[in-house]
Amino acid sequence: MRNNRIWARILGVEKTVVEGVEFDDDTGGVVVSVRPTLRARSRCGVCRRRCPGYDGGAGRRRWRALDAGLTTVVIEAWAPRVVCREHGVVVAHVPWARHGAGHTRRFDETIAWLATHCSKSAVCELMQVAWRTVGSIVDRVWADTERTFDRFAGLRRIGIDEISYKKGHKYLTVVVDHDSGRLVWAAEGRNADTLRGFFDLLGSERCAQITHVTADAAPWIANVVTERCPEAVRCADPFHVVAWATAAVDKVRRGAWNRARAKALPRKQFGTRGRPPAGTGNAPDPHRERAIVVKKSRWALLKNPENLTGKQAGTLLLIELEDPTLHRAYLLKESLRLVFQMRHEDAIVALNRWIGWARRCRIPEFVALQRSIVTHQDSILAAIEHGLSNGRIESVNTKIRLITRVAFGFRSPDALIALAMLGLGGHPPQLPGRNHPRR
Repeated sequence: MRNNRIWARILGVEKTVVEGVEFDDDTGGVVVSVRPTLRARSRCGVCRRRCPGYDGGAGRRRWRALDAGLTTVVIEAWAPRVVCREHGVVVAHVPWARHGAGHTRRFDETIAWLATHCSKSAVCELMQVAWRTVGSIVDRVWADTERTFDRFAGLRRIGIDEISYKKGHKYLTVVVDHDSGRLVWAAEGRNADTLRGFFDLLGSERCAQITHVTADAAPWIANVVTERCPEAVRCADPFHVVAWATAAVDKVRRGAWNRARAKALPRKQFGTRGRPPAGTGNAPDPHRERAIVVKKSRWALLKNPENLTGKQAGTLLLIELEDPTLHRAYLLKESLRLVFQMRHEDAIVALNRWIGWARRCRIPEFVALQRSIVTHQDSILAAIEHGLSNGRIESVNTKIRLITRVAFGFRSPDALIALAMLGLGGHPPQLPGRNHPRR
């Protein structure tokens, strides 16, 4: 095998002729001179149609390739310009690199794989590139990957949620496929116009094929789903519904603590030296002791009964004896949680009974909560009937937060979205030269 063919195999280039290899003393790297094959020449860099030549361009250009051991390798070739009927005067297509890129395709694919598996510092140190360059490469790789498949094909059951990716109320709206668990779409923003952009891409015909949509109780999501998918079944996320009840219990607890603390006797203040004389200290105060018990009962009230420690179970018994109102709030929370563990027919009866109980409980926080439950009663029962929740969406959100954490944040959401779509969109990047199947 000739040396030029060996270098073509090492570089992983196709439709390319290696003209020569030399060592650059100035940069300390290997320069491989190449040219496209006859069939690959004179093509538009955007659409790859064969076009007439325009001029020689800016002369010879270099593209960064994968290193050969400890030595940097670059590809050098002429970069003429052609005249395309659709795109005008553009740089001619080269088979070893994407249009407008300064790196070879194999280099881009390696960077994309590393970015989805390694930390920012590891990628930058190993490949000797800046993190901004990594973001540009990920954008290019995802743009090419997206053209290879229809990410909206077969969508039937979807989940919609938002996630904060940066300080200052910077949010992404994400859509996940319940059947495959893959991230389907993400965009910057958290409002109705942002979500309408997803349904515009989906099209009216595919919107009609959506059968189930899970989301929290955000009105901007409900309004857009009703507008674009009127036949879809909307399911409320059980986690968010139970979170409303836990928030109500905690509010009742804070109110009970403040009332008990207000009734407590003021504590006497003594000097910093020595002990106070006998009989002059603070007398036992039942209101203060009750306030301390209520203050330290937060996790005993919020945790599930099967997860309570012995001490927390004892705290609940004290609350049952000392504060019936707070204990009733706890029972209301637990009763609502148990509704989601029942069969659909039993859940209908249990939820109606819970609404009646909450309406008559004389606890303002739960009276207000039952109004919200009545408003979303149909979507709550639909979630129980179809067994759907936002669990998959929350899992994807956790992975997006991990991507942001590993990268130490992103200046632009576009790079984060591209990296999330590459890693979570069902078509992860593969290392060049590997034959293992896609997951």
